[in-house]
Amino acid sequence: MKPAVIIGIILIIAGLIGFSWGGLGWTTQKKDAQLGPLEITHKESHGIAFPPIASGICLAGGIVLVIEKDAAFRIGFA
Repeated sequence: MKPAVIIGIILIIAGLIGFSWGGLGWTTQKKDAQLGPLEITHKESHGIAFPPIASGICLAGGIVLVIEKDAAFRIGFA
């Protein structure tokens, strides 16, 4: 398999994930204070937004790389 096809498949997967979830999110738990056996903690949410336009660009670029056999040579991925 050519590297351009592999990159195209990765871009298609990234585009589909971006459309499905819209980004990645996670929660961390931080300790504020500890007095003997008593602990005070809080949860903090973090995330990376993936805009729909970026998902569309990834999806379209991946499809072009997978379908078009000579596209890799035209854009410099050979």
